[in-house]
Amino acid sequence: MSLRDKLKILVVDDMAVSRGLLTQALDQLNIKNYDYVSNGQEAIHYLSRTPVHLVISDYNMPQMDGLGLLRAIRSTASTAKTGFIMVTGSEDARVIQQGAQLGMNNFLKKPFTAANLRECIEKVFGRL
Repeated sequence: MSLRDKLKILVVDDMAVSRGLLTQALDQLNIKNYDYVSNGQEAIHYLSRTPVHLVISDYNMPQMDGLGLLRAIRSTASTAKTGFIMVTGSEDARVIQQGAQLGMNNFLKKPFTAANLRECIEKVFGRL
């Protein structure tokens, strides 16, 4: 069984179009074991019931942004080692620096392609 068949991913994005672009890219990479939620609070609830290997989260979300979600994931023993990739269109380097300080594994710049997503995931987990 290949890594792409084993990998369980949670996509977190408040925008349906953005969630669709991420899940479409995962489909193009033949990664089928994923689920999605529409905000950070839902992600925390989901992760408390269902372990995943990787969270791919948008940065800019209401209520709890991607950095807040990352902080919550890293501060909970059961999710502290979960891979985390933040998706952002922000040009603000401080967002990426703060994410790195909080333990972000990688980030994906918008707009992106399926090949960009593959490269980003492979930098965290190795060859798909």
